[in-house]
Amino acid sequence: MSRAPALLLNFLLLAILCNAFSPENPTDRKVLVLLDDFAIKSSHSLYFQSLQTRGFDLDFKLADDPKIALQRYGQYLYDALILFSPSVDSLGGSLNAASILDFVDSGHDLILAADASASDLIRDIATECGVDFDEDQTAMVIDHTNFAVSDTEGDHTLIAGDNFIQSDVILGKEKIKAPVLFKGIGHSVNPANSLVLKILSASPSAYSANPKSKLSTPPTLTGSAISLVSVVQARNNARILISGSLSMFSNRFFRSGVQKAGSTINHEKSGNEQFVTEISKWVFHERGHLKAVNVRHHKVGEADEPSIYRINDELEYSFEIYEWSGTSWEPYVADDVQVQFYMMSPYILKTLSTDKKGVYYTSFKVPDVYGVFQFKVEYEKLGVTSLSLAKQIPVRPFRHNEYERFITAAFPYYGASFSMMGGFFLFSLVYLYHK
Repeated sequence: MSRAPALLLNFLLLAILCNAFSPENPTDRKVLVLLDDFAIKSSHSLYFQSLQTRGFDLDFKLADDPKIALQRYGQYLYDALILFSPSVDSLGGSLNAASILDFVDSGHDLILAADASASDLIRDIATECGVDFDEDQTAMVIDHTNFAVSDTEGDHTLIAGDNFIQSDVILGKEKIKAPVLFKGIGHSVNPANSLVLKILSASPSAYSANPKSKLSTPPTLTGSAISLVSVVQARNNARILISGSLSMFSNRFFRSGVQKAGSTINHEKSGNEQFVTEISKWVFHERGHLKAVNVRHHKVGEADEPSIYRINDELEYSFEIYEWSGTSWEPYVADDVQVQFYMMSPYILKTLSTDKKGVYYTSFKVPDVYGVFQFKVEYEKLGVTSLSLAKQIPVRPFRHNEYERFITAAFPYYGASFSMMGGFFLFSLVYLYHK
């Protein structure tokens, strides 16, 4: 092989690595978009344009394209994956459910949108991510109370949803005023799974069933237990969005007006565009992504970090937390960051103070126990990446020459000893010289 092709290959790999997700630039940039049909690229163009406007490089491919690959030479080619192919039975190339889950396990992000045509493959991927679509593959979410008023929708499957999660980190600080149009399938979330969050829930009057047939048995999914849109933040801080409606991302729903049944307010534009845009910012780490830097500890009055502490030393501990805004790192402000001084169990638990410029700090006395301790920070909060910091430090007892010569608490014993000696001396004088 000539050297020119090899050099060209090296340059290509270098370019891929430079554009990849990194801790200093955590926003996903290279995104693979898998479609059932290229017509979705046109029907959902407003959503894709919003991503491209924010600097994302979208690579559109058919889901069954035999040339699809997520990685090459051990390196992932993409930072995130968008699955807008609900009906695909098998993915092309080397892709399958296991490779997509490995992609997420390696810290990459995923957006999955399904609809009534969702295949077993899409359902299996969603199940592995912590949500379960209705087992009845003919079922859709129906709501006879909170449906969107429409001239063409007579089965009440076009829902006007406004039961949002209350989180500024995930949905942004600006309130979504108009309901979100949703037409698709519902899923359930295990309440014991703290990694999965319901972002848009159905109303108490909703249920999941086949809209074209009469109910012969009670539906398995009912009320607010039905999640329309959910997100997952994995323990490795990868983020996943799962929606039961592909139409929710479409231009038609973006531009449609919406009036909720029973309401006199007719919104000129639905809340879909704002809702989907804000969720995408969170999924792609443009918001709620934290990093901790400059972890420091030292004795009070000193600046250098020691290699060992002595029991009862006064020490200071500090570090800095910043949040990624999509373009730069900004100071993160919170009042619930804690540090543990830990050996087998926490001996000291302190809530850190902050200067509101990113610096968190505290001071405390080393416990009167010697051994190998850890400064331990485990910060987990709804919507933000978890932080885990640990720094090990040994603690020694006093040396023999470091104890005080006279201990205040021992003065009674000192007095008893000297009084005993004085008494013995007086007794000796009296015994020897008294006649």
